[in-house]
Formats: sequence, structure tokens, C-alpha cells
Amino acid sequence: MDAPLPILELTRGEVVEATHRGSIAVVASDGSLLRSYGDPYKVAFLRSSAKPFQVLPFVEDGGIEHYRYTPAELALSCASHETSQMHLDAVHALQQKTGIVEYQLQCGPHLPGDANKLREVVQKNIAPTPNFNNCSGKHTTMLAFAKMRGDSLDNYLDFDHPIQREIRWTLVEMCGIPDEDIQLGIDGCSAPNFALPLFHAAQGMARLCDPRDLESKRAAACKKITSAMTTHPEMVSNFGEFDCELMKTGNGKIVTKRGAEGYQIIGVLPGIIHERGVGIAFKVEDGDKSSMDDALHTHTRVRPPVALEILRQLGALNNSQLESLISFGPEKVIRNYAGLVTGRMYPFFTL
Repeated sequence: MDAPLPILELTRGEVVEATHRGSIAVVASDGSLLRSYGDPYKVAFLRSSAKPFQVLPFVEDGGIEHYRYTPAELALSCASHETSQMHLDAVHALQQKTGIVEYQLQCGPHLPGDANKLREVVQKNIAPTPNFNNCSGKHTTMLAFAKMRGDSLDNYLDFDHPIQREIRWTLVEMCGIPDEDIQLGIDGCSAPNFALPLFHAAQGMARLCDPRDLESKRAAACKKITSAMTTHPEMVSNFGEFDCELMKTGNGKIVTKRGAEGYQIIGVLPGIIHERGVGIAFKVEDGDKSSMDDALHTHTRVRPPVALEILRQLGALNNSQLESLISFGPEKVIRNYAGLVTGRMYPFFTL
């Protein structure tokens, strides 16, 4: 297998000061490897990029109809939301609808990513609760799924809980990989998570966006998920965040979901890049930590410009769409705290 290669460089003056490495896989829904960079079979944890797959069996088994989920609530179930007040209100409303109580969530609390809510939490000395977790929508729906099936709620995160087994088997089928080849770990929110080659993750995303070869019930569920995410991208992350803004710009044709430690998955519906749907999965080798500015807004260095450069090279975004996302890259001028230009940042790869 090929080693991860440089995907993004940062300069100071004329000197390259930092280099990020990674691997990329671009796969069609029929399993064809269309393009790649580095090691397309790099094994990595999907982290939160797994969420569209984790909600799929719930949708397929009739959970949307059972609880009368709205598209926004389905999008929230796929979310790494930023804990704005909008998200907190939506999670609470979903819990009232499903009969789930916040204390049942085993994800743990953390500080908001939303700048306004973070400022309020600090100023008012508010103690975050489990609903503040950016995975609280996913956990609420996992509990609702267990409740609908009559399964135990106390151990809903156990690897061998019936809903977790069904989630894993769905991932096996969508990604075309044997169960024994998926490595398991515990996510930051305490739910099971999955490590598998980028190729297979990209294939699963391609099938999610182009389910023509899937059984009718699963195909219908896939379409509900991708439609909900692209119709309500603000629920998947937040207004102004990269995933949200890319899906808004994609006009219903591009689905994306970030994951921790430099993981990103993107799906493009048929007819944009290829006659079939296309899945893209990439991993930033060093984890791509985010930073916070003086206005309390967080910024991720590598994934947004790399994602945009991949889509540019594939022809998935036109010049007007790329211009609307220019604040994320692909190339950016770097300034210091006084506003002086110190260098630039640019993708460094050809698929």
C-alpha cells in the first residue's frame, strides 16, 4: 500500500513551514475506484462520518413513520451539531416526541461549539448536560430505536446490543466489507465506532447517494437520509460551518459529514461527476486539530480546503460555487494577529 502523501502545505515567507499528509479514495457506487491519492486502502476510524450509516437501520425499520420524525429531526440524528440554542431546542423536542429522557443519554456533556452559546455558558456559569454533546441527536435516536424494538435502553451502547449489531451489519452491507475486517473502537461520545479502509467507506457513501442497486426498502431509507441532510444542513453542523455551507452550495447534490481526527466523507449524487453516485473518503494523517479565534469561532485547517480541492479536481463544483466557499479555501492567505500577510496555505496533491 502507498504511504500517506502531502496534501496541504503552509508557507511563511517563501519557506514551507508545515506539511500535512493524508490519503484519499474516490469510488463509484458500482465499486469502481475512480481516483485516489496516497493509500486508498488506509484503515481509519470513521468517527462521526459514520452517522448517516448508524441511523440507516432505524430509518429502514420504519422509525421515521413510527415517531413521525421531520426531515430536520432526521438530519439532527446524523449530526455533529455545534450546540447552538437551535440545536438544544431541537434535541429536547425530539426527546419529547420519542419519550426519551436526557439522563438516559450516555454520551457525556461538553462545551458548545457555537460561539454565542459558548459565551452564554461561560458568562452564566452554565454546567453543560448530555444534550450539549454534539452527538446528542444520534444518541436520542439510538435510544428511540431500542425503545421501538423493545430492547434494553440501559446498555444501548454495548457492542453486542441488538441495535449496535444491526448498525454494524448495515455498515458491512453498505460498504461491501466482511464483518471480521471491520475494527471496533469506542467513539468520543461512547458509542461503538468503526475502522475500515477508505475505499470501502467511500463505496458505502456512494451507495447511500446512489442506492439503485439496493433492495427497495433500503434504497428508500438512503434517499430519506440524504434528502434530510441536504435540506437541513444547519442541523447536521451549524450555519457557517463547512459541512453546512458545502451542502447548501451543492443544491441537494452533495452530502458531507465530518469526523474527528481529520476524517471526512462526501457523497455526490449521480450525474455530477459520473453517471453513478460517487463517494469520497479521506483521512488527514495528523488528525487536523481545530483552533479558536478571538470571536470564539472554531476553524479547521486541513479538511475544508482539501475537500474543496478534491471536488474542484473532480468537476463537482463550478466556479461560482467555489467562489461562494472561498473563505474555506482551497487556497488561503495567512495573516497574523496584526493583519499582516505572513504566508499562504494551499492543497498539494493531484488525484
